[in-house]
Amino acid sequence: MNDQKNANEFPRRQFVALSGAVGATALLTGAAATMSTPAAAGPAPGGGPSPHPSCSTAPPGGGVTCPPTSLQSLCGSPADNDPLWHDVQYCTQGIVPPPPQLKPDCLVMTPHYIILHGAPRNTHNYLTLPTCRITGIECPFIHTDTAPNYWHEAWENARSGGNVPVQAPYIGLGINSQGARRLQQLHIHMAAVRESTQRRLQQLEADGRMATQPSAWADTANQAPVSGPAGSGDRVYRILRLPNLRDNLFTLLYQNVVRPNSLDMADQTLIVVPKITSTGFASTFYVLNSDTSIHDGTSTCDYLLVYG
Repeated sequence: MNDQKNANEFPRRQFVALSGAVGATALLTGAAATMSTPAAAGPAPGGGPSPHPSCSTAPPGGGVTCPPTSLQSLCGSPADNDPLWHDVQYCTQGIVPPPPQLKPDCLVMTPHYIILHGAPRNTHNYLTLPTCRITGIECPFIHTDTAPNYWHEAWENARSGGNVPVQAPYIGLGINSQGARRLQQLHIHMAAVRESTQRRLQQLEADGRMATQPSAWADTANQAPVSGPAGSGDRVYRILRLPNLRDNLFTLLYQNVVRPNSLDMADQTLIVVPKITSTGFASTFYVLNSDTSIHDGTSTCDYLLVYG
């Protein structure tokens, strides 16, 4: 699903359908108590697939708890009226969304996340969503030690051989900032990227213009422009190269970019582009971050991801 953009950003794409999102069978309870993750889900309401065995356990680096009730002002309440949250509740509890919203297809269901179609609906546009009530990147829970590693799981499902492989030569994962989205349940886009984006990132790697350690991610030497769609111009990103996604990227972003530079997590966009060569996946991930505090920066992942 494409999110709403800021007025000075990429023009808003039209929503062709309400996309599905995930839900929570564990509801926020207790003033300071954490939520328990729902038990492994069975078949989706209306007859969806059961969890894949490789997706039924907690991801590396994370647990299976949810934000405490004390964070509802930042992370959302189970009583919130949001289309993606309604989809969550349908997939995990069978609560039918209010009309005119349609029932989503619950493609993958696990204790801590589900996967749904994005919009437009096709074979290279999906969403990974938590089963917890989490509004988005601004929720402090997502960069704590107990948070599931949603990025790792998104890749494991989107890659070739995954449960919902993104059928495109080049894959991208992305999340928008709070101000550049329309829907208020955290969702990682699993979509395509352009060949030009892949070529540009490989050239920047060859030129040594990206960080190889998270501690150097925010250095200006590791900022570089990457082109979006034809005619949209370049946007500047902080670029980090990683050999895997076993570390929580939200945590790396908060600890190495946001907090040291007195930035706001809510303003950040985050994009992951796996390195693909003629022989396939090269065991390298390009992790791009940007916000409007950077000259020619952006708060949206939609310049680089291709949904349609």
